[in-house]
Amino acid sequence: MNNYIKNLNPIIKNYFNILSPNGIPDFIYEYINTKEMQRIGRISVSCGTNYTKIFNHKFNYTNLEHSIGVALIIWNFTKDRKQALSGLFHDIATPTFKHCIDFMNNDHEKQESTEELTTEIISNSKEIMSLLNRDGIKLEEVNNYKLYPIADNDTPKLSSDRMEYTFSNGLFFNSKDVWSLNEIKEIYYDITILKNEEGIDELGFKTKEIAEKYIAFCRKIWPFWIENDDVISMQFIADVVRKMSDEGYITKKDLYTLSEDEVIEKIENCEDKHISECFKKFESTDTIYETDEKPSSDYYSVSIKAKRRYNIPLVQTELGAKRINEISDSAKNIINDYLQYNPKKYVSFDFNF
Repeated sequence: MNNYIKNLNPIIKNYFNILSPNGIPDFIYEYINTKEMQRIGRISVSCGTNYTKIFNHKFNYTNLEHSIGVALIIWNFTKDRKQALSGLFHDIATPTFKHCIDFMNNDHEKQESTEELTTEIISNSKEIMSLLNRDGIKLEEVNNYKLYPIADNDTPKLSSDRMEYTFSNGLFFNSKDVWSLNEIKEIYYDITILKNEEGIDELGFKTKEIAEKYIAFCRKIWPFWIENDDVISMQFIADVVRKMSDEGYITKKDLYTLSEDEVIEKIENCEDKHISECFKKFESTDTIYETDEKPSSDYYSVSIKAKRRYNIPLVQTELGAKRINEISDSAKNIINDYLQYNPKKYVSFDFNF
């Protein structure tokens, strides 16, 4: 498994070293090396946006890498194996193209429609169950990371999952400079565990100044996830996969066994030329068209309200933990501006599907 780390992109390797300064714990390596975890290493977190010229990501970041990152954050703050493994497994049921399949399932806003298979995949894995039995860990202790508030909680609270994808998206997404590794390190090393308004453990900041810096950086990354270029790309892939499925060219099982590249090959070589030709147009396009008026039926057009990802972290103060928007006008304004921001109602490609 040392080869896994050895072959990682140096940026990702250095990023992991920030999340866990003492390295990846030995017990996690064996779980990473299972077939089920290696499968999600063939799925990009970019939800298909890396297959069109609209985007120009700096490098590929896989679902496995995201899951390792979440596990490392949890381990760093809790040193609890069960919680760390729940974070490692939280996306084990992710299908090819990730949240595009949530779009296909009409789950645009929550993006949780595929999580129900987590228990089934873990329990059907002889490798994982053998390791859990060896380590004295029960399935029900690791099959739902929502049991652990440091791993996951409701928006806009700060969790390991939400922190990880915010950090990593800012590193690779669309060649836009959001933050450097040194800036992530400065922010991450200011994180601690605080008690929130409900008396529940939650990740938060030791200092107001670093929390404000974090929010200032988030101002650059949060809009990416609701912009029309992201939304139309994900919906188009969802519609392609749905049509492929309806016509019998792909099965639900394929989404959980084939790599994205293998599914892409099926689409590009589909016997239905309308599907394959439209997908090739998607791959080569670098332009979207946005309007508040409904476009012509000659175009592939969507109008979707996407999941609004953000957080309002806690900050340690002399009066106890407070939300950053309660003690910082600059952070409050950034958060409010984002919550009030809406892209144009319709977005289109210059071809139909």
